[in-house]
Amino acid sequence: MRVVIGSDHAGFPLKADVVEFVKSLGHEVEDVGSHDPDPVDFPDIARAVTDRITSGKADRGLLVCGTGVGASIAANKIRGIRAAVCHDVHSAHQSVEHDDVNVMCIGAQIVGAWLAKDLVGAYLSAKFSTDEDFRRRVAKLADMDAAR
Repeated sequence: MRVVIGSDHAGFPLKADVVEFVKSLGHEVEDVGSHDPDPVDFPDIARAVTDRITSGKADRGLLVCGTGVGASIAANKIRGIRAAVCHDVHSAHQSVEHDDVNVMCIGAQIVGAWLAKDLVGAYLSAKFSTDEDFRRRVAKLADMDAAR
């Protein structure tokens, strides 16, 4: 799978662990920044991650910021993106299985490296359900997106 990863300065230290973990799972990784601990605006990083997904250059995205909330808000402004903040393993896989989430956001100030790896592993191994209820609901989300 092609995975694009981005972080702001608050998520920068944790992102390095996440990148190495994703590579260890055999996925292709593109790191779109931040590449140092200097302050950066999370909407710019969210745009870089979501651009890769909407253009088809990446299959899934990961955003790491202080809480994951700002990154999620920014990512969800982009048509075709379904982003979720996930700080527990159940949400990490169920967001994909039920809601076809294509960007997972985590907060470096909320989770440590060990939990981040569990979250990322659950997110990347999850598959969107073939259950018609979930497919219908995600289609309605796409309709809402198109109406913007």
